[in-house]
Amino acid sequence: MYFLGIDLGSSSVKIALVEKQTGKPVAVVHEPKTEMGMYAQRTGWAEQDPEEWWQHICKGIKRVIKENTIDNNTIKGIGISYQMHGLVAVDSDGQVLRHSIIWCDSRAVAIGEASYETLSKKWCDTHLLNAPGNFTASKLRWVQMNEPEIYARIHKIMLPGDYIAYRFTDKMNTTISGLTEGVFWNFKSDSLADELLEHYGIESTLFPEIVETFAQQGILSERGAMQSGLLAGTPILYRAGDQPNNALSLNVFKPGEIAATGGTSGVMFAVTDNLSTVACDQVNNFAHVNYHPDAKRIGKLLCINGAGILYRWLKDNLDVNGYEEMNELAQAIEIGAEGVTIIPFGNGAERMLKNKVIGTRILHLDLNRHHKGHICRAALEGIAFSFVYGFEIMKGDGISPSVLKVGNDNLFRSQLFCDTIATLIGQPIEIYTTTGAIGAARACTIHDGGLEAFSSMITYDFERICHPLEGKSSYQEAYLRWKKELEIILKT
Repeated sequence: MYFLGIDLGSSSVKIALVEKQTGKPVAVVHEPKTEMGMYAQRTGWAEQDPEEWWQHICKGIKRVIKENTIDNNTIKGIGISYQMHGLVAVDSDGQVLRHSIIWCDSRAVAIGEASYETLSKKWCDTHLLNAPGNFTASKLRWVQMNEPEIYARIHKIMLPGDYIAYRFTDKMNTTISGLTEGVFWNFKSDSLADELLEHYGIESTLFPEIVETFAQQGILSERGAMQSGLLAGTPILYRAGDQPNNALSLNVFKPGEIAATGGTSGVMFAVTDNLSTVACDQVNNFAHVNYHPDAKRIGKLLCINGAGILYRWLKDNLDVNGYEEMNELAQAIEIGAEGVTIIPFGNGAERMLKNKVIGTRILHLDLNRHHKGHICRAALEGIAFSFVYGFEIMKGDGISPSVLKVGNDNLFRSQLFCDTIATLIGQPIEIYTTTGAIGAARACTIHDGGLEAFSSMITYDFERICHPLEGKSSYQEAYLRWKKELEIILKT
């Protein structure tokens, strides 16, 4: 018997199969083999076709069933992880009215910023735990203002994961965690944020029914089963956005625990039970997957847009044979890269820098002395330093860290990168081999077995611990030089 996990990203879909009783991974497939399409009619826009998501999910499910020679009646539950903050609008027949405005689309920034002032920063910080920003609520307001004929036809709005669940079940519903990521939730009243909706002129009837994160959220309809290759009646047992789900995948549920990822962008997701906020213009606050009105677990999310994209750019533009060679070149250079400093923020506006766009900068490069090894070292250090800088912001926002857990992928494959962060924050980093799709599949067990049954499954994934190194002073000196350069740039 198996559980099936779906991880809907903006570049691909991952489908995982795990054993129902043990959570042991059986297989993971990716669709498509290249990247999914994206529509950008204007600079700063990013849209995708929800139908394309569904087609790739169906293809991936059929592949994993065929390649592992299993019967669809052995799949006993589905868990869904999805790209956060997207907007899907459907009419009364359930037909999508326009492409989804996805997480990285920035068209609604000005709308959110104006609302932060009008509603008052104090009210937003204490009730929404966020600035309205560029989240789903502001994107919906943009549609209302700029596409009134489409807005008038909206029957329900959904997040990307809600839409996928709908395609499986023909039932429209959402979760509290999902509503908070759209900044539709009032944490004071534990209900829809009526004040924000009234300010935007959005009707509460546009929201579907709210279901529990770990529950039978619906069962596959005949149509959903026929298209996906699964069995009618198969239940959907879990749904969450990708960053809360990544934390779940790493068994991060308790206050003080932090999950981190180091891909194209970097993310730190810290759990707290404290609703106070200090840095709402730098850190986002969402209901974690185990949020409950009587046990409020908030996930503080700090995103670093300019992270692994820099290292990938160097790989593509330096004369190197992949990341392994780059890591070896970097490891041969002393801490501090002999003065070379790289500010890695070249992937658009940085929320943790209060939405400033400062770009990537290479400083103090001596053309007679430095070579590509120094560039590789300075790049890894610069990205690691940005994590440490973000870590300091989160501590200032009330996080008392107890453990940092990461997946063994992307930047965290580099020992140098791990050593730099662990040494500067003074805490070990626990490294696991897992994926969001595997976590989503395993989460199905929580419906019946609870968190303890789920937590026991991560024992398959533990790989190693990266401990802080002795002799912190060299790392500290390099970090302080980097931080000084960043602060000079931020003041200009």
